[in-house]
Amino acid sequence: METSKQKLLAIVGPTASGKTSLSVLLAKRLGGEILSCDSMQIYRGMDIGTAKPTEQEKAGVPHHLLDLADADTPFSCAEYVKAASSVIDDVASRGSLPILCGGTGLYLDALLRGGGFEETETDPALREELFAFAARQGNRALHERLAAIDPESAAAIHENNVKRVVRALEIHYTSGITKSEADRRSRIPKSPYRAAVIGLYYPDRALLYGRIGLRVEQMLEDGLLEETRALLAAGVFERNGTAAQAIGYKELLGYLRGEESLADAVERLKTATRRYAKRQMTWFGARPYVHWVTVTTPEGEIRPAEELVDEIASLAERIWQEET
Repeated sequence: METSKQKLLAIVGPTASGKTSLSVLLAKRLGGEILSCDSMQIYRGMDIGTAKPTEQEKAGVPHHLLDLADADTPFSCAEYVKAASSVIDDVASRGSLPILCGGTGLYLDALLRGGGFEETETDPALREELFAFAARQGNRALHERLAAIDPESAAAIHENNVKRVVRALEIHYTSGITKSEADRRSRIPKSPYRAAVIGLYYPDRALLYGRIGLRVEQMLEDGLLEETRALLAAGVFERNGTAAQAIGYKELLGYLRGEESLADAVERLKTATRRYAKRQMTWFGARPYVHWVTVTTPEGEIRPAEELVDEIASLAERIWQEET
């Protein structure tokens, strides 16, 4: 029975760790196709800020789950799982290996559990915004927002328990499901996949942070500011709260609105990205299904790509065999 489960390879880790390029090399080595596992790359028009792979970076390897929705249309984790499951079946039907690539741990977790949710993501900036809304508009106004999307939870939480109201709203905005539904899904199903999940590990955090700084500078050279300006002008950030919280865009809005200098905005962007990378490492580090591969040599240099591909391919094969 177990051997009938579909094989998957997933390359995960913090932003700027080199997931995209390694996934392409692995796809060529193993006969695979790549499925994005990134909650922002699903949006059309959000290309530079999400580090969406270019045609050159794809190197002829089929990529899926990119540009699934307009940027002003919220797209939930549950919708991602449904789309990803369908693509996995399609890729496998062609005899190819589905290779997930991305850093959105919540999406990967839900997919590997067949749609179940172990826990929901947190978003400190969103939480702060919700508390500020309650301070400005009152507890009842915040509670009414919850009642409109999750009447079941609203009925169970008093309007003056602002902390719980905020948490219930945060669950909905980050996962796309209500708190009451998340509670019902708390019983975790067995995974329908034989998944080899490989995490890219940087022992020297400073090296990763240096790569993040270089990536931000490259994004700006590639037109990140212009992309953000176009999304702002189109009203995307007003209509889609998820897009409005996307790192790479929200940090530039202050500059575009004339509230701070570009240098300050860019520094905040680098800081926010480093913090996001730290949260990603914490998330994946707590998942027992992640097997880590060290990306650097003892001297602190990035290991040759082919060497990493050899190690990851061998490790994945051992994991698949252990799960048969």
